[in-house]
Amino acid sequence: MQKFKNYINGQWVEPISKEYFKNISPANTDDIIGEFPLSGQEDVNAAVAAAKAAYKSWKNVPAPKRGDLMRKAADIFTRRKKELGKIMTREMGKPTFETEGDVQEAIDTAYYAASETRRLFGHTAPSEMPNKMNLSFRVPIGVVGVITAFNFPIAVPSWKILPALAAGNTVIYKPSKDAPHAGVVFAEILEEAGFPKGVFNVILGKGNMGSMIVEHPDVNVIGFTGSTEIGCKIAEIGGRLNKKVSLEMGGKNAQIIMPDANMDLAIEGVLWGAFGTTGQRCTATSRLIVHKDCYEKVISILAERANKLKLGDGLIAGNEVGPVIHEASLKNIEKYCQIAKEDGGRLICGGKRAVEGDLAKGYFFEPTIFADITKDMRLFNEEVFGPILSVTKAESLEDAIELQNHCEYGLSSSIYTTNVNAAFQAVRDIEAGITYINSPTIGAEAHMPFGGVKGTGNGHREGGWTAFDIFTEWKTVYIDYSDQLQRAQIDNY
Repeated sequence: MQKFKNYINGQWVEPISKEYFKNISPANTDDIIGEFPLSGQEDVNAAVAAAKAAYKSWKNVPAPKRGDLMRKAADIFTRRKKELGKIMTREMGKPTFETEGDVQEAIDTAYYAASETRRLFGHTAPSEMPNKMNLSFRVPIGVVGVITAFNFPIAVPSWKILPALAAGNTVIYKPSKDAPHAGVVFAEILEEAGFPKGVFNVILGKGNMGSMIVEHPDVNVIGFTGSTEIGCKIAEIGGRLNKKVSLEMGGKNAQIIMPDANMDLAIEGVLWGAFGTTGQRCTATSRLIVHKDCYEKVISILAERANKLKLGDGLIAGNEVGPVIHEASLKNIEKYCQIAKEDGGRLICGGKRAVEGDLAKGYFFEPTIFADITKDMRLFNEEVFGPILSVTKAESLEDAIELQNHCEYGLSSSIYTTNVNAAFQAVRDIEAGITYINSPTIGAEAHMPFGGVKGTGNGHREGGWTAFDIFTEWKTVYIDYSDQLQRAQIDNY
């Protein structure tokens, strides 16, 4: 069995404890991918020390030169895309057509971040005094700790790691315990691209290792993707320690279907949004809000189409829906199915674990749809993170938008309509960081801001130019060439 190592200061090293944990494929529990380090505080300290030392020189490398390394990394990601896709599918389950798209997101982000190293623009402004110049520019912050979830093992880390490095920071990365192999490959790629020792470090482990990074006094910024519960705890620690924290947390995203929608397109959208990545996306379509005039029609078509989705190992071509990540996830989905039934939801399809043939070896759950879900039910309000969709009836466009907003989260949203006025009303009134018109709630593009409001985030946006707001600070400079004392901030008038 292959035994993996941490990547610290440009070296592949064993954990100080010499202890490891096994990573098991969710599609086949007989398939043990390998043993990965159970890292501890000493390992974290070594990685942070390496990153802190490397920052002194890395921050002074001209930004376009950092961009050159970023382009090399993009080229390597491209070369290894299919290989990496298979690695990711094996350890977290979604089909290879999805994991290869995951890698493509990193490729796009790397090329974009490389180009942004020539556009880290500042601002100049006229001074209120003669013979004086005012300017400002972005500077890196220091050591960045990155902690991410299992569902996008390459794409989501790339949104944080690559802009952070491009801006001149150094990085400590802790991948999810459920997808550690992808984190190892991320380090291999940046190492091959030529990033200097200590600039990028990967620490593998589980348990409270994330808090070791968050609370470390020499880690200046935290970039986190995961549950709202854990994100809020990180925010508390960050506030106490005066650290910059960027949080991308939960979602309970809704798609609205109006009677004038292209119905075939709307059905395709909700099936992909609800059951892509087996519903394990923060942007997954977990709520469907349908106008009363087409409600039963939509439910009928959905049931027929969802029952035809092919479950199975994502490494096998033709399979459309993979497993959920582990047994605990399965039990959580079963719990919510029972809750939905007790609350009065109408089961349309699915609702149970899939155990036929080879599916019995993995954590497979049938694509599940509940109708007649109302806004006071738990399935309407709580994130499940699995292949389960709730359907709710709306009386009007205004009612649909009100239902969409009746949620503690505000990440993604969608409306299907051919009425331009309705579309713009939805854009204006929906409370979410992202709104799609005539496409599902999933499908972020690397060059656009990504993030949400309410319980989904804390005001930052990943992706595009906005990611650099997280990983840089502003420095203001006043240049006085008047050869005399000019006193600002007093009454000169």
